[in-house]
Amino acid sequence: MKKTLIVIDMQNDFIDGSLGTKEAQAIVQKVKERIEEYKEHKDEIIFTRDTHGENYLDTPEGKKLPVKHCIKNTDGWQISDQLDTTDSICVDKGTFGWLYWDKTKEQHGLEMKEIELVGLCTDICVVSNALILKAMFPEAEITVDAGLCAGVTPDSHKAALQTMKMCQINVESL
Repeated sequence: MKKTLIVIDMQNDFIDGSLGTKEAQAIVQKVKERIEEYKEHKDEIIFTRDTHGENYLDTPEGKKLPVKHCIKNTDGWQISDQLDTTDSICVDKGTFGWLYWDKTKEQHGLEMKEIELVGLCTDICVVSNALILKAMFPEAEITVDAGLCAGVTPDSHKAALQTMKMCQINVESL
């Protein structure tokens, strides 16, 4: 059975751009290694990209987080060039969670019975996608590797991990 790795929003703006953090920078190499492991085993890899338009600051999200980021086709929107996206699926999501995992699974013939999530930000997009996946695929084994995620702050990272644990998502630490 193929496993599915979902790499959440490992984009320049979240690593060292407008919303970057030292914690995000610290996980890039480890995420790269995990991607390589999945590629070696010919498992499924999906990348998500937070995707906004030039009018971001006028959107409900932009009014609450007034920092332009991940504007489509800018350098900040791109997935880090340290990560190999070759032969992977890329989905552009306009909000925290991707609501179409079932359609993505069907369109690409994915198994999605054993899912691992890594990426940014633990406390916003990782937790949102983990909970959506748990609701859509209640029988799937879903794991988040705490050491391959980073949050807006270390405290909010820990709180999101606790939330996921409470919702029966496996949380592993390096």
